[in-house]
Amino acid sequence: MRLREVASKQQTSITMGLNDAEYIGVNDAPPSPRSNHGKKVSMLPLIFLIFYEVSGGPFGVEDSVKAAGPLLALAGFLIFPFIWSVPEALITAEMGTMFPENGGYVVWVASALGPFWGFQQGWMKWLSGVIDNALYPVLFLDYLKSEIPALGGGFPRIVAVLALTVVLTYMNYRGLTIVGWVAVLLGTFSILPFVVMGLISIPKLKPKRWLVADVKNVDWNLYLNTLFWNLNYWDSISTLTGEVENPQRTLPKALFYALILVVLGYFFPLLTGIGAIPLNRESWTDGYFSDVAKLLGGVWLGWWVQGAAAISNMGMFVAEMSSDSFQLLGMAERGLLPEIFAKRSRYGTPLIGIIFSASGVVLLSWLSFQEIVAAENFLYCFGMILEFIAFVRLRVIAPTTARPFKIPVGTVGATLMCVPPFLLICVVLAFSTLKVMIVSLVAIMIGLVMQPCLKHTEKKRWLRFSVSSELSDIPGVSRENESLVY
Repeated sequence: MRLREVASKQQTSITMGLNDAEYIGVNDAPPSPRSNHGKKVSMLPLIFLIFYEVSGGPFGVEDSVKAAGPLLALAGFLIFPFIWSVPEALITAEMGTMFPENGGYVVWVASALGPFWGFQQGWMKWLSGVIDNALYPVLFLDYLKSEIPALGGGFPRIVAVLALTVVLTYMNYRGLTIVGWVAVLLGTFSILPFVVMGLISIPKLKPKRWLVADVKNVDWNLYLNTLFWNLNYWDSISTLTGEVENPQRTLPKALFYALILVVLGYFFPLLTGIGAIPLNRESWTDGYFSDVAKLLGGVWLGWWVQGAAAISNMGMFVAEMSSDSFQLLGMAERGLLPEIFAKRSRYGTPLIGIIFSASGVVLLSWLSFQEIVAAENFLYCFGMILEFIAFVRLRVIAPTTARPFKIPVGTVGATLMCVPPFLLICVVLAFSTLKVMIVSLVAIMIGLVMQPCLKHTEKKRWLRFSVSSELSDIPGVSRENESLVY
């Protein structure tokens, strides 16, 4: 590690990497280093990329009704965003504009707590992202198996998963701007059938169905995991910030618009489906919205919803893979991973990151829906705890660093804002099954061992590590914090 004075600013910069490298002050650096061949993501594609990182539509929310009944399901998708989604989106906006580069939350944690914890953050969030991405082929086939029973299991299902993964991975390889505009088209197609379904359902709505509650018969584990899975991952877009056009202005606005789109996209289809047909809680499982559509509008609307579900899963897959692969690229540019992970294809995409992320999806796609959701939630929770700590700590150790978007609260307010989501994390972790807990803790232990091993390979020069000279430091941190901030 090496420190140097930024003469024009007269303040100390702390090197953010594992290797010796020269850096320039954060205000002197290009806002988006090593971007995608000049083709940056604009506002509308960014909104839909966030939409697909978090949601993709109401597909997958059906289990909330099965787990807790109509009233708690509807209340959950109204209240939960204020407890979790809003704080996470605000932190992402502030930290993302403070560090407008690929790597996102890895850079935040590394800046606040050092390279070891930065690597752990990257490992847990990348693994949870890959686990999450393994879910989308499962959901895709679950929506089609009612019409094509062969896709329900066996060899045809394996072939379908592999084929889908290859096609969507190639789309990621071709470029993030392509992925962004494809997300806009897919998102529009996925939302429209629920608008039609809502209009058709109006004469059939019975508001008393919305108020049905059976608090004594609630599967809290399934309920909380379903809510948590459908309303998290707002921070995933931060790993693409280096590819965004004018991220200091674009990112906060895109997060705001996406938040509205996501909440409405969950709440109104649930309102329609619950209020327009007789309640049968056991029927509310993955893919049930297509049955609701058939009951309300006929076979044509059911097919449309099924097609929208398939399309939505494609959109979520490509958005998540973009985030996961660019995270690995950002980590390599900061010296946290071998230099080879920073290699870009001729289309400006992270070639090695895409290959690793796609391989992880294939290996994990055999898990069931509930196992996937619970496992990724467990790892994601630990990553979010590190993010909350980094957010508050950077308010303390780097109060004067430029934040183009800053949540209008002080350090105490920032700390208090993190309390409700932190308590929610504790509840989600407490409801984890023993199997999920053991698997997740083993995964965490792998990360704890992996980082020292990578450091050893660097010292032995078995692998090459480097830090991009285009990346900025974080100024305003005193030397006594050197051991904590690189």
